[in-house]
Amino acid sequence: MSDERPVQAVTPPTEPPAAATRRRFIAATAAASGAAVAGGLVAGQPASAAEAAPGSSASMTVDRSKDHRNPTKEKKMRIVAVEEAFAVPGAIRQEAAIRERTDVPEAIKREWYRRLDDMTELRLADMDANGVDMQVLSYATPGLEVIEDPAEAVAVARQINDFLAQAVARRPNRFAGFAVLPLQDPKAAVVELRRAVRELGLKGVLFNDHVRGHYLDEPQFRPVWAELERLGVPLYLHPAAIPADNWRVFNGYPVLVGPSWGWTAMVGAHALRLIYGGVFDQFPGASLMLGHMGELLPFQMARLDSRYSQVPAEQRVRHLPSYYLRNNVYITTSGVMSHAALLGAVHAVGVDRVLFAIDYPFESSAEAVAFLRSAPHAPADLARIAHGNAERILGL
Repeated sequence: MSDERPVQAVTPPTEPPAAATRRRFIAATAAASGAAVAGGLVAGQPASAAEAAPGSSASMTVDRSKDHRNPTKEKKMRIVAVEEAFAVPGAIRQEAAIRERTDVPEAIKREWYRRLDDMTELRLADMDANGVDMQVLSYATPGLEVIEDPAEAVAVARQINDFLAQAVARRPNRFAGFAVLPLQDPKAAVVELRRAVRELGLKGVLFNDHVRGHYLDEPQFRPVWAELERLGVPLYLHPAAIPADNWRVFNGYPVLVGPSWGWTAMVGAHALRLIYGGVFDQFPGASLMLGHMGELLPFQMARLDSRYSQVPAEQRVRHLPSYYLRNNVYITTSGVMSHAALLGAVHAVGVDRVLFAIDYPFESSAEAVAFLRSAPHAPADLARIAHGNAERILGL
């Protein structure tokens, strides 16, 4: 795949950069949906117009209800956000050209990129203003997946991981980090993974979907999964700016390609390849993280299980798909500020497998934190989502 292919991206609504988020337009097109959760789950206060239109039964329920939690205690709740992007200017030579072709208004792009390239002034001010105690940093897309030459990927991975480790060492109470890996060379990736975790103190790996069209269930990547399992750290599977291929169903509708739908469909399918490909049977202690409420997979579990009986016996794995989603997969809230979705995800996979994330700087920290603080969960469960699960899983 050539790096010169045009990037297909969603065009967000035109609004001030500070308020711009990649997914706000979803709320604008989904008004009238209401926050009540089917199946008898508790209805929570909506976080956006997508969850309760004015005058709907859901919004009237919210208007009559009161939040009796102690606001002083809420202010003291520790918050760890686990999908927070950064970049190293010039580290990836293809990055500037890909950024230039990203189809969003220039003012929004400039704001995103100045925040990505900043590790202290803007970032810490945003964290302090919104009560975020710690960010788990990960390299933004485009990342190493756009590099064709394996040797170059190895060198860039070392450069970025060293940079990240130094930033964490300067402020260990505010930052932790996920490493990048040069998966173009799986053997070198294992070496770098070991170095990043053991020597640099990074907490896992984040990778952007595919390795130049290859997926992580393929045999050449099994040594990487073995090392992840041995080290006890997760791999966070994140969307890629440049897809592995073009889906005809998206033709003529660029809004479908990026965060509104295409990224979820592609990364969710990749995660299912890992499940159906037996990665977690071979490495039962390995862990996968998925953002955006698990790329919707928690809400598809019943369907996945009900159709599994039709899979030929020789292609089956040891358990139903839902087993792996409840035992090998963690999900984060990044970019999905919906109480209905959060309630459903917790109900599907369990509160101990859900972690808070913002997706800084592409999402609003203020909106994400307000969504978290107002979530209709018991204080102990809310604390798990806000910080406890991240501390336990990542060893913070």
